[in-house]
Amino acid sequence: METVYDWLTVAIFGGLITLFLQRSSADEPKDKMWQYFPAAIGCAVANYLGNHEQHVLAWLAIAGIGIYVWYVLKPLEHWKK
Repeated sequence: METVYDWLTVAIFGGLITLFLQRSSADEPKDKMWQYFPAAIGCAVANYLGNHEQHVLAWLAIAGIGIYVWYVLKPLEHWKK
């Protein structure tokens, strides 16, 4: 854990895990496990790019992860109820 990419992608991945565990413990889970794979793989790719001096691509990947999580996983959906 040496770079900002290490910390940021691990934090995003931890958030994904928390969201998945919270939703999978519901009486009727709506999410499928495969929906979390693109964001998890995106974390690995963003970290790899950032650690190999591809800073612009790493930040674009991180932004892409955020967009994916916001529009596909909808983490704040239950707050609207």
